[in-house]
Amino acid sequence: MQIRIQFFSYYRELAGCPETTLEFPEQTELRTAAAQVFQQFPNLAPFHKSTLIAVGYDYVSPEHHLQPGDVISFFPPVQGG
Repeated sequence: MQIRIQFFSYYRELAGCPETTLEFPEQTELRTAAAQVFQQFPNLAPFHKSTLIAVGYDYVSPEHHLQPGDVISFFPPVQGG
């Protein structure tokens, strides 16, 4: 199944693109998909523990099973001032 991946804020620069589409087997867990994204975009890998990841408009557990047409969004940690 095809899943659209979006990058926000400075993650766009680190990834080299604002979004991409990746292919995953049916029922892939979010954690598995995220690991593949960090592998494919090694500039993001150092931030894997602090990255905020949403599916659609919701933050979901790493065990969440992806569905065809899902969109995964990668956000850097929130910074305040």
